[in-house]
Parts: sequence; structure tokens; C-alpha cells
Amino acid sequence: MSRYRRANTPGATYFFTVVTYRRRGFLCDADVRIALRWQQIKRLVTLRCGERLHQTEWMTRSKTRHRESTLWQRRYWEHQIRNELDFERHMDYLHYNPVKHGLVQQVKDWPYSSFHRCVDTGIYTPDWAGVSPADETGFGE
Repeated sequence: MSRYRRANTPGATYFFTVVTYRRRGFLCDADVRIALRWQQIKRLVTLRCGERLHQTEWMTRSKTRHRESTLWQRRYWEHQIRNELDFERHMDYLHYNPVKHGLVQQVKDWPYSSFHRCVDTGIYTPDWAGVSPADETGFGE
């Protein structure tokens, strides 16, 4: 199994993403919305609704061998934030993501976003939409 090197800078800010297996859209279900670290999120979501969300036909030898289910992709992407501009670009990326994936027409329409808190504190205007951050930052898919 691959061993990934992870940055380990005390006090640093990190941006990371986690994606459900085959990009299934259950993260906004009422029984899934919790505000804990991703390890706890994955564990608790799997315990709470893994039976309901499991797709037996998607199981592969590799998933069985690694004792995985069909809820989560195996790994996640992590990036240590380098500076204020880097932080801003990552915030734009995560706020624009529901639009990018066709879940809403405008950033403000996504009810589960920290975007609303950022509007309240004056970081964004309510009509902020920006351009697709993937176009500017190279995050892409």
C-alpha cells in the first residue's frame, strides 16, 4: 500500500477535500450533516447510514481486501495553505463547488455553505459568484 507524505506544520491551515464513492450525493441528507473532523464524519456516517447507502454491486476485490464500503473514496486530497491569497482561492473554490456541480444556480442558494457566514462578516457580497475557481487556480476535477 502506498504511504503518502503529509505536511505536518504545527499551527498551519490546511485545505482538504473528501469525495463520496462515485460522487453520490448523500452528504446533505439530514442524518449526515455533522460538524466534526473528516475521520469522524466518515466513521459516523458509515455507522449511521452505511447499511442504507451501501451498494453491494459496486464492491470490488480491492474494496473487500481493504475492508472498505461503497460510501467513500479511499483517499483525500490535502494542501497546506501557503498565504492569504492561497486561503482566499481555496475559500472561493469550496464556495463555488455547488454551482460547478450543478446543485444550485448561484453560490448563495447552497444552504449548507459557510458562504452565508462569510457574507454576514463582510468577506463576500451576497451576490458573489466569481468565475469558476478551477479556471483560475487549476483545481479542476
